[in-house]
Amino acid sequence: MRTYRVLFFLLITTVISAQQDTLVLGFDEYLGYVKKYHPIAKQAQLAISMGQANLMRARGGFDPKIEVDYERKEFKETEYWDRLNATFKIPTYFGIELKGNFEQNQGDFINPDENVPIDGLYSAGVSMSLGQGFWINERMATLKKAKFFREQSKADQDLLVNEVLYRASLAYFDWLQAYKDAEIFRNFLVNAKTRFNGVKQSALAGDVAAIDTVEAKIALQNRALGLEQAKVKLRKKSLELSNFLWIEDVPVELQPNVIPDTDIDQEIDTTLEIMGKPLDSFTLENHPKLRSLNFKIEGLAVDKRLKANKLLPKIDVEYNFLTETPDQINSFNTQEYKGGISFQFPLFLRKERGELKLAKFKLQDAQFERDNAAVEIQNKVLAIYFELDSYNEQNRLINDIVGDYSTLLAAEERKFSFGESSLFLINSRESKLIDAELKQNEVQNKYYTTKAKLFKSLAINPENL
Repeated sequence: MRTYRVLFFLLITTVISAQQDTLVLGFDEYLGYVKKYHPIAKQAQLAISMGQANLMRARGGFDPKIEVDYERKEFKETEYWDRLNATFKIPTYFGIELKGNFEQNQGDFINPDENVPIDGLYSAGVSMSLGQGFWINERMATLKKAKFFREQSKADQDLLVNEVLYRASLAYFDWLQAYKDAEIFRNFLVNAKTRFNGVKQSALAGDVAAIDTVEAKIALQNRALGLEQAKVKLRKKSLELSNFLWIEDVPVELQPNVIPDTDIDQEIDTTLEIMGKPLDSFTLENHPKLRSLNFKIEGLAVDKRLKANKLLPKIDVEYNFLTETPDQINSFNTQEYKGGISFQFPLFLRKERGELKLAKFKLQDAQFERDNAAVEIQNKVLAIYFELDSYNEQNRLINDIVGDYSTLLAAEERKFSFGESSLFLINSRESKLIDAELKQNEVQNKYYTTKAKLFKSLAINPENL
């Protein structure tokens, strides 16, 4: 059945679908299409993929590396130099780098310190930073921030999906209201036609004045005018709804024979997964917006620690065992080695101190943003719960009003059949009833819209769509 419904949407089936019965597009099915096929929903998936790719890139900073340098110079049958230097490095998370090296140099003009055995010289050692970069370095910071970015991407995905489903829900509710409004005018147009034909026959028979046919005709024309205006609005809302309908990367236009489900009161809560969520069950900690900001703050905190670490001097040490026979473990001893130490420290640290201040300001800015967002979300959710309570009462009142106007109109029509009333009173009662039913649709739409606002405020990403 789901496949057939998809086919009805496609533009190429316009002729076929026009010959079929009216097809109801349910709210849950519609949002299921939106979540699965809409480009923005798919774009949200890219956020997680980007987070994973960024994490992979950060982990690449700890990949082992092979470096080979080779150069040779020969001129006028003289070998100036022939140098080979091959190194294998293994960076570690804590800033220690393990290194193995092979060096072989020969030639008439090599430097004295490049003299090595004929078969080459092997070395194995370690290098590390004792000052700047000891507790945290660029590679460590990049990896930590990439992990936070991945988690932040998951929260951002929920926000993106929630946003597109929220806007799609509003489009459906507006389409539903426009459809109900058109049905109201269509039904009352039928009544106006029946009344006009009846008055016309009565006028020909001399039972009523001929002028009554004019009044009945005016009422008929008003109902027809109202229906035409409602049709235009319904078509407009249908096109707005079509903005969210995609099937396999192809935009889809809603066909005229597709209508909304007019009874979605319980379906809305189930589809948006807001059923059974009382006010006291709401917790800010799990809100995707705040989770995203918290991960952003964690990343900025890492950046601040890195900037603070750069206030320390650079002290890099290196130690390498040397041997001609690496296959013999006992050939490595502390008497034959190559080592070194380097020290660097800016006198004023203006660049480093400036970068640290900027990092602190960015962190504070993000914390202020999170605190403000928490208050806004909490107050918005509270306001929406109160608004829902109000619309429950408004719906009850407008339903009673519509019922009372229907009773008045029925009574007036009965009196008219006995000759105790007039078309003017009937048309007046009917106009009041039309206004009340249109108001009923408007209040119901606002009620549905408020539920969608609650869905957005809670930033729910429905799992069952």
